Order: sequence, then C-alpha cells, then structure tokens
Amino acid sequence: MHIAGSWILLLFIAAASAAILLVLHLTRLGHFIHQKIPDRPHRRLFLASISFFITFLAVRLLVASITHHIGPFGYVEMGGHHIHHLVWGILLLLISGYFTLAEAGTGDTPVSILVSRLLALSYGIGAALTLDEFALWLNLDALAYWSREGRESIDAVVLFGALLAIGTWGAPLFQRFEHRTPKAPSKS
Repeated sequence: MHIAGSWILLLFIAAASAAILLVLHLTRLGHFIHQKIPDRPHRRLFLASISFFITFLAVRLLVASITHHIGPFGYVEMGGHHIHHLVWGILLLLISGYFTLAEAGTGDTPVSILVSRLLALSYGIGAALTLDEFALWLNLDALAYWSREGRESIDAVVLFGALLAIGTWGAPLFQRFEHRTPKAPSKS
C-alpha cells in the first residue's frame, strides 16, 4: 500500500496541532507555559517555534524514509509532476498570513484565542515546510536536498528557528532591560 505524502502531511498537521493544543490545556507543562509566557504575542511565537521544529524534524524523517524506501510512504504527484513540500508550506504561509492581516484571532473570546493559536501553529508548520527546501528554491535544483548545497536549508532552518526563539524568549528579556535603563530627560 502506498500512502501519498499529501495525506501524510494533512494528518501530521492535524495530529501535531491537536497534540500541542492538548498539551497546552491538559498538562502541567501547559499550566507552566501559561504562567511563564504571556499570551500574545509571546505564546504565539512559542507555538510557532514548537510547530516549526517538530515539523522540520518530521519532514526530514519522512523524506528520508521515502528516499530509502522505508514504509509505505511516497511523494505527492499530480499529473506526473512531483509536488515539493515547499508548495504546501507556501500555501500555509499565505493562508495564515492572510488571516493574520484580516486580524483573525485578535479578540479575547475562547474561539478567537483558539484561532490565534491555530494561526501560530500553521505559520510554524508552513515556515518549516518552506525552509526545509530552501536549497531547492535557492539553487533551482531538485537534487540539492541531499547534496552539499542542502546544507543551505539546514542553515536557513537554524537561523529562522533562532529568530522565532528570540521572539519568544528574548523579547521579554529585552523588555526587562528596557525598564532598567534610565530615560533621558525630555526637552520641553
């Protein structure tokens, strides 16, 4: 039995999002996160970074299993053309960006908070799917994924992941320093 990568990706997105949201609401770790990370924007950045790294790891493992013919997995093909996972990542980034621009998930109702968190998760997933194939779109070469140039994808993932982590953990730290610095007197 051959399972198309698109179904695996869809199931993965649904399962990963549900698992992360359940951990946030039903575990001690979730309670700890609620106490230590303010809701917006830091918790959204935290969710985006978690989904980013989990997706990157899962996609790398999936592509390795397809490449080495391990398991029932296969590439997504439409009309005889291989559809790279960066396409799905770009679509997720476009969708989550659009809804963010439309200010979905900015309210204080439980539904709005859920939408905000789902947008953060989908942003992280889309960014991972896209940046995992950074070497492909930089070099316009499908063989760059596992080649020496594929290192560029790893570098892009590390840099963007660091940016997400800085947004989550660094911004509150910088705000603490900002409150400690004396302000210059204003000229009135």
